[in-house]
Amino acid sequence: MLSYYKTRQLIAKINRNGKVIGQIDKWQTHRKGILHKALTIAIFYKDFLIIQHRKHPAFDGVFDITSSSHQLFIDGKLQSSSEATYATLKREWNLSKKDILYEPLNKGAIYYRAKDTKSEFTEHEMCDILVTEVKKLPTPNFDFAYGFSLVKKKEILNKKSRIYQALAPWVKKALEENLL
Repeated sequence: MLSYYKTRQLIAKINRNGKVIGQIDKWQTHRKGILHKALTIAIFYKDFLIIQHRKHPAFDGVFDITSSSHQLFIDGKLQSSSEATYATLKREWNLSKKDILYEPLNKGAIYYRAKDTKSEFTEHEMCDILVTEVKKLPTPNFDFAYGFSLVKKKEILNKKSRIYQALAPWVKKALEENLL
């Protein structure tokens, strides 16, 4: 397992209204299913969504769009969703601000709870959904992804498709709420 996943990280424990009510260890949060703040970044390349084949201790092997992570407390201050997005894009896709066409747009937040059937972890999140586009196809960091696919939005909306069936629960919720 990567040292990134072994590093102690503090994330935002929140109430159902999205108000930060404290700091909590990321893995404790996921083991106990505690409500916390998160983010998902959907990256478009031309007319395609980039789907990450997620390599992670929680929800390993699901399809994510394009990466998901958390706003972290750094030196006692919670990252903004924008700061956390850029850190995630750099870590998981080797992307910097110059590689994207525009500042990621925050399309809103989703609330959901989902137990990972293959691990001890539960996602219980208020998850910001951000969307942007890239100038060129990025190279994933294979420490965080088994690979990736390019799919048209209409393909992931087809609930009978293999792609839809493999989507992470938070992606399905974002699609249901028309945030992508």
